[in-house]
Amino acid sequence: MLSEDDLTELRDNTSNLRSLSRMNASICWHQSRLLWLQEGDANSKYFHSVMVGRRRGNVISSLHVNGTLVEGV
Repeated sequence: MLSEDDLTELRDNTSNLRSLSRMNASICWHQSRLLWLQEGDANSKYFHSVMVGRRRGNVISSLHVNGTLVEGV
C-alpha cells in the first residue's frame, strides 16, 4: 500500500511524463517537417512531373461551338 503522499507524487510524475512525451513528439514532428522543407522529398521531382503531365492533358485550348472553332477566353 502506498501512502497518500506517494500516490500524489505518482500521479504528478505520470502527468509530467505524459506532458513531456507529447512535447517530445511535437518537437520530433517539427524537426521532421523542417528537414523536409530544407531538403525536399525524394519523390518531389517525380510527382511534380506527373502533375505537370496531367495539367497538360486536361487543358482545353479550343471548343467547337455551333460548327465554329472558339479559342481563348
